[in-house]
Parts: sequence; structure tokens; C-alpha cells
Amino acid sequence: MKAVSVFPGRREVRLTDEPEPELRSPTDVKLRMLEVGICGTDKEIAACQYGTPPHGHENLVIGHESLGEVVALGKSVKDLKLGDLVVPMVRRPCRREDCLACRSDRQDYCYSGEFVERGIKEMGGFMTEYVVDDARYMVKVPKSLRDVAVLVEPLTIAEKALAQVAVIQQRLPWACPIERGSERHTCHRALVIGAGPVGLLGAMTLRNAGFEVTMYSKTPAPNDRAALVEAIGGRYVSSQQHTVEQLSELVGQIDLVYEAVGASQIAFDVLRALGTNGIFVFTGVPARKGPIQMDSDLLMRNIVLKNQVVLGSVNAGREDFESAIRDLGAFRKRWPEALGAMISGRYPMSAATSLLNGREGIKNVLAINRGK
Repeated sequence: MKAVSVFPGRREVRLTDEPEPELRSPTDVKLRMLEVGICGTDKEIAACQYGTPPHGHENLVIGHESLGEVVALGKSVKDLKLGDLVVPMVRRPCRREDCLACRSDRQDYCYSGEFVERGIKEMGGFMTEYVVDDARYMVKVPKSLRDVAVLVEPLTIAEKALAQVAVIQQRLPWACPIERGSERHTCHRALVIGAGPVGLLGAMTLRNAGFEVTMYSKTPAPNDRAALVEAIGGRYVSSQQHTVEQLSELVGQIDLVYEAVGASQIAFDVLRALGTNGIFVFTGVPARKGPIQMDSDLLMRNIVLKNQVVLGSVNAGREDFESAIRDLGAFRKRWPEALGAMISGRYPMSAATSLLNGREGIKNVLAINRGK
């Protein structure tokens, strides 16, 4: 079967022929891969910045944003049937008995760092024609979401972050006052940094949760991403036209910053604008560069005197995948055109190397098999 592989030792990316996997365990499920999204992580792995092949292999099959169709089942699988659509989870637990997180099926919080991740670290990914994996790492998707289900995995980033925010903010009076006659009452303001797929999906999640949302990104409006933000009832602000110092005046009290840009300088600059009792969520992973300048004394004073929280969030658990599927359904009802605009194009596997080298658009997707 065909697959898209990275050879770190050769610094090469190409289509490879791989053996088609077969069921080996009673809990295994075989998937015909339908679609795989291409993200910044894939591009960085393709550029050999990181990414680790499985032990004994020189190549890593990449891809972790995926949608598959069930084509074979182990005899112990009860919750799935042939033809079901599923999104596989990415991270697999470490083997350490003392890792409480992995032993509790919360490998997204793995203590040891010895986890593996499909398409990223020591385990083949989903950019291939067929995959076999354990049923417990698969999340069923309604067929009504077939055309947008490849967005589930990147949406889990926002879902996990927002779930953590809800838990943390129980430390203070946080719930919005009830307004009679108002279906959706907004009392919290969120600032999203970065207009890539993670930032745009984060903006949708926050709007759907009742936040007033402003996106802060480089390119001035009008542009496609600004139009998408405005279509969901958000506001788009260009960093080329408004400084960080102007954000508080433009937005008001910033209760939550959702960072989705992976650039440390702009992130720490915006941290200065976070409001009292606010939470700053980091989701980006910047490349290693030289040191940046920041007013560390001001940041420390603000964090202490304003009761602020700085939070990092990576990977996701099953409940986050389930929340993402639920919210995709909500997005479809509220903003069908905006949600559809998230996917810029679908391409054959033969286009993978050019897509990994960079192509304009919000979310480019490989259509691997047509399925039903």
C-alpha cells in the first residue's frame, strides 16, 4: 500500500510502498483511511526538525489528523461495526507502571515522556491507505459530519484547553450573570493569537461557549481568515495596524488569551495585556531560536497581583475528541459556510510532498480513499 514517509537520516520525504497491516489482536480494528489533514507539525517533521521513526525503521509514516472507515474488526470489538467512521487518537501510553496518567488512560498527561505518537514519535501515522489500531483509541463520528470530520483532531486542542480553563476558573466567581430573554449572553472576552487552523477552530469553540472573541493576527483585513472570524461573530485585528498596547482599549478586559501562533515574542508581548483573573493558554510549540526580549518583572508582577494563570496544553484525551465531535455538529448548525471554508482543498496522495513544502490555504487535506 502507498504511504507518505519521512526519512530523517536522508532528509527525504517521498511516497513509499508499505506492507498492508492485518488484525493481530481481538481488539484490533482495520481502517481504510479516507482523509488526512496536513498541519504545521507535519511540515516541521518533513523538514526533519523532529520526528522519530519506529525502532528498527529508517522511515516514519507521517500524518495524525485523520478520518477512517472501519473495514475489519477483531472478535472482541463490540462498539464499532463495518462501515463506521472513526477518528483515531494520536498518543499511546508509556509502559511505565509508575506513570499514573498512562495507567489511567490519560496519556495526554504522561509523566515519563516515554509515550509514542502516531505519525510523530516512534509509531507510524495515518498518511497511508490502511491502518490497524486498537479499538480503544478510536472515536466514532456521525456520518453527517463526513465532510468536516478531519478537523476533529486539531479541534481537540481547543477543547482540552477550554475544559482546563473551566476547571481552573472555579477558583473565583466566573459564571456569567443570567440575562432574561437572551439565548446567548456574553460576559467573558477572549483574544486568539494566530489565524491558522488551530486559532480559527479555537475562535469557533470560544464563540460557541459564549465568549466575545477577538482574533489578533498579522495580515491586515480584508482577507479570507478575517472574513471567517467575522462570519462567526468575532472581530479581527491586525498586529500591523494595532499594537499590543492598544489591545486592552480595543477589546476591554481580556479574560482569556488563546495562543495559537507558536511565536514566543508575540506571545509574551500579548501576555502583558491579559486582564485581572485571566488565563493565558499556550498551544504553540516554537522552533528553537535565539533569546527574546521581554519585561519579565512586569509579567511576574501581573501574574501575582492580578491572580493570573499561565497554562500549557498539548495532545488530548478521549473526552476532548468526543467534545470536538459534538462541537463540530454545533458549528455546522450555527456557521455552515464558515466551517466549510476551513478546508481549503482536497488533494491526492501524489500531491503530499508539494503540500508538505508549503501551500496557501487554511487546511489542506489528502483524500486517500473515497470510502462510502
